[in-house]
Amino acid sequence: MRRARGALAVTIVTGALLTVAAPAQAAAAPPVTAAGAFLMDGTTGATLFSKEPDTKRQMASTTKIMTFVTALASPDFDLERKVPVKQEYLDYVVREGASSAHLKAGSTPTVRQLLYGLMLPSGCDAAYALADTFGAGATTKERTADFIAKMNAKAKALGMTNTVYDSFDGISPTGNNLTTPRDLAKLTKHAMKGLTFSRIVKVTSYDTGGTSTDATWKNSNLLIQPSPTGYAYPGAIGVKTGTGTAAGKCLVFSVNRNGKTVIGVLLNDEERYADSMALSDWALGSATGSKAAVQRANTEPIPDILD
Repeated sequence: MRRARGALAVTIVTGALLTVAAPAQAAAAPPVTAAGAFLMDGTTGATLFSKEPDTKRQMASTTKIMTFVTALASPDFDLERKVPVKQEYLDYVVREGASSAHLKAGSTPTVRQLLYGLMLPSGCDAAYALADTFGAGATTKERTADFIAKMNAKAKALGMTNTVYDSFDGISPTGNNLTTPRDLAKLTKHAMKGLTFSRIVKVTSYDTGGTSTDATWKNSNLLIQPSPTGYAYPGAIGVKTGTGTAAGKCLVFSVNRNGKTVIGVLLNDEERYADSMALSDWALGSATGSKAAVQRANTEPIPDILD
């Protein structure tokens, strides 16, 4: 049965009120375990599904989407610019127990390489290098503070009214690194318009070119990265994971299938992959093999480090 355009489907799931702009099939939206969730049409921006869409929450390394966008918007941005890796970037990662691209001190990766190191293995060392490079100031502290200020200015310009950054990588020193599912989806829609961003976030792996102790960086997003059985979710095109003690497991995802694209955000979700696939199947139509993938995703191990 078709619903009139603009009709809203409302369902109660585990005590939470979910307001859903129903897709064409008008089926009930699947329940999600996320504390906050949002699904939008990647082309029009129309809301397809939401759960506490405007409640501020910590976002962990999904912060790095804005790190990328802010670096890209810098007037002196150059993909081939070489950036010296400082020991303090590596010391910071060890001190914080953070995810790392395992950059080599003294190496000179290009900005392009740093962007891959930022988004695939979620390197906080790569984030530090980018903030230090594209921030203004006489010292590393001043430059990274200026870069974070630019992140906040970009959020304001994009209409992300419930977002504030105190970090260039998601490791929040004050606990005030906050966003909402709606704001993060809005940012991602903007970012995915860029060719450099959209190409990088859908890559499975990338040769580090000797700038890292890792030979290759693999995408931490299991929707992109095939499992040992060779599976990757059909149509997945990005975008970023995030995990932290305060934030829980987070995922920003985008799927293109059957001529339509969706962008989704899941904050503090123990079943982020299962939920992302269930929402995508609901909005786009079932994908071959997705049920088995959901079962595997439910056994996803809890990482020992922040990603």
